[in-house]
Amino acid sequence: MEPITDIKTLKAKANAIRQNIIRMLVQAKSGHSAGPLGMADVFTALYFNILNHDPRRPYWRERDRVILSCGHICPVWYATLAEAGYFPKRELWTLRTLGTKLQGHPEYRSIAGVEASAGPLGQGVSLAVGMAYALRNFAKSNQQIYVISSDGEQDEGQTWEAVMFAAKHKLPNLTMIMDRNNIQIDGNTEDIMPLEPIRAKYEAFNWHVIEVDGHNIQAVIDACAEAKAIVEKPVCIIAHTIPGKGVKFMEGKFEWHGKAPNKEEAATALQQLGVTSAA
Repeated sequence: MEPITDIKTLKAKANAIRQNIIRMLVQAKSGHSAGPLGMADVFTALYFNILNHDPRRPYWRERDRVILSCGHICPVWYATLAEAGYFPKRELWTLRTLGTKLQGHPEYRSIAGVEASAGPLGQGVSLAVGMAYALRNFAKSNQQIYVISSDGEQDEGQTWEAVMFAAKHKLPNLTMIMDRNNIQIDGNTEDIMPLEPIRAKYEAFNWHVIEVDGHNIQAVIDACAEAKAIVEKPVCIIAHTIPGKGVKFMEGKFEWHGKAPNKEEAATALQQLGVTSAA
């Protein structure tokens, strides 16, 4: 897919993705709001600039892979894949319905572009590490693996086992993008299980660490370019985001981690995102 370099165009894509996240959630009457809205800029940067991929050939052998470890934020993944042309946007309105391809957590190849199932937090990091190791050592391929991880799932011990394995094998084709939004389902991360100093922890585990404003699309693009230039270490990009970004009454509030808006709230959210109705 030809990368889009115009930041204004990319910002418009991210806003359209946020609008569709709200429409999906109000239609489903359930799902996660805060994380998907917060990660729309990162997903836009990935699918419209950074990744080597082709929506017309979703299983093209030379594609880069995206693994979503924090599967509950899948509305942003679905909305981005539809925006990129992997499947018709009309399927977005089936989110979480019986028999839909768009379940509340992604299912492997249920739709084009979904590279792995996700549910139990922490497992996606291990999966991505295994894929990166296999591509480098067996397939002798330079394809990049990007794993999206939440800050809350840094509480999981399995995450750190995978982090150690990746460092041991010096996987240069592995980039983790951590959604550092400072919330999880029960409250703020630093109240539930303090993570700081999270950068120093990854550096101590022998990863190269980059910190960015996760809403600065150019900064995300530049960080991923820097990551590809690191040849003897895996990379962790800590993307500082605002949960619920773009919807003022959701921003920064952990209560919206796993809550969908009702019709009135959705109408307000869409208005704040530049539209006047939920239609």
